[in-house]
Amino acid sequence: MTGPAAHVDRHPVVVTGAAVLSPLAEDLPALAAALLAGRSAVTLPPSPAGPADVDEQPLPAALLTEFHLDRWAQRHLPDDPGTATRLRRVVGRAALPARTAGCVALLAARDAGLPVAPDPDARSGRVGVLVAGSNLALAHQAATVLDHRDMPSRLRASYALTHLDVDAVAAVSELTGITGEGWVVGGASASGTIALIQAVRMVAADWVDRVLVVAPAAELSPAEEEAFRRTGAMAYQRFRDTPERMCRPFDRDRDGFVRGQAAAAVVVERPDAAAARGAVALAEVVGYGQRLDARRGTEPDAHGQEAAMRAALACAGVAPDDVDYVNAHATGSVLGDLTEATALRRVFGDRGVPLVNSTKPLTGHCLSAAGLVEAIAVILQMRAGACHPNPNLDHPVEPVLGLVGATAVHRSLRTALSNSFAFGGVNASVVLRLPDGGPPPSRVRQRRVL
Repeated sequence: MTGPAAHVDRHPVVVTGAAVLSPLAEDLPALAAALLAGRSAVTLPPSPAGPADVDEQPLPAALLTEFHLDRWAQRHLPDDPGTATRLRRVVGRAALPARTAGCVALLAARDAGLPVAPDPDARSGRVGVLVAGSNLALAHQAATVLDHRDMPSRLRASYALTHLDVDAVAAVSELTGITGEGWVVGGASASGTIALIQAVRMVAADWVDRVLVVAPAAELSPAEEEAFRRTGAMAYQRFRDTPERMCRPFDRDRDGFVRGQAAAAVVVERPDAAAARGAVALAEVVGYGQRLDARRGTEPDAHGQEAAMRAALACAGVAPDDVDYVNAHATGSVLGDLTEATALRRVFGDRGVPLVNSTKPLTGHCLSAAGLVEAIAVILQMRAGACHPNPNLDHPVEPVLGLVGATAVHRSLRTALSNSFAFGGVNASVVLRLPDGGPPPSRVRQRRVL
């Protein structure tokens, strides 16, 4: 056997820790409960006094407007004041991406049973860190530029660092003591999945024992928000009285994506390294595929999506019939959802997939963090033995896909495929599987699921 599949077969890679920070939930049990309840974090900000034109009104979103570093530390690190102090010192004055990266990195390390203080073992160079996304701090950059234009003397010298994506890498490295390989992995909305793929490759190739993968919360400036709206990609007109119903993947009345904001992190490592620490394997990453469309632009291509899914299944040695569940990229885009439906039908045939859903009606589209947030959501659902509902799916455009509707579906889920597709023709898929001989869902530790 040659190619990526050979590496995965020789060196299995497991997920041993995870963390999330989103408007829907700040820990794994709360996220699992919110997902299975079909609860949405999407809201519509109050409309300011002024023009009544809907094009000039606030956009629906699920944003981290309530996130505050000190209060987060009080909630999640009450028994570790030293780490809370280090967190404030390292990222207290950083941009939002680095602040959120620091938070989820610490929680994922703790969830994996790793030290949350700088780890002497990490300094061996056998631990890496990858940060998913690019152009992460756009709102911070825009605000600083406008402020500098009006009051140049107020510019902080620290902006030379805080505007860079690599600031999140540096922050995570300092907080955890990781000194192995580390860099930023960009792929627009596919960044989270591609970073996970690269981490798996690093471990499978025996470059490192484990990798901490972090997807910071990305922020947009008003210019990017408006540009997205003008492309026709965003939902903002219909269902304004019920904003939680605006994101409608695979529904006849879909009108575009709704922006979300979240940060996520996972620890991936060799099974023997995990076993040596007595760490629980939450899931295995058994396959991956990443393909390009060979064209620039925003229009999706079913051929590239199909190729990424087939590559992931081949890498995993899994037949389409072996897949229990697909987490679709499905954003609610008019064209995008139809394109992905076509690609899924080509891969899985007329039989379709037993279960398909999309997390975005509940979390919003978390942009560069979406793939990692959704990989965690997939793991939580597999371990809970249930697929979360798509509460806005009233009129399915493709019933053969086995779309999950308004209520959760409880079923054994051993193998899942998770998709992430991005502007610029970037397509990525991963295959996740419950470990053989792992604990049944009812025996999962409470801090992990429900």
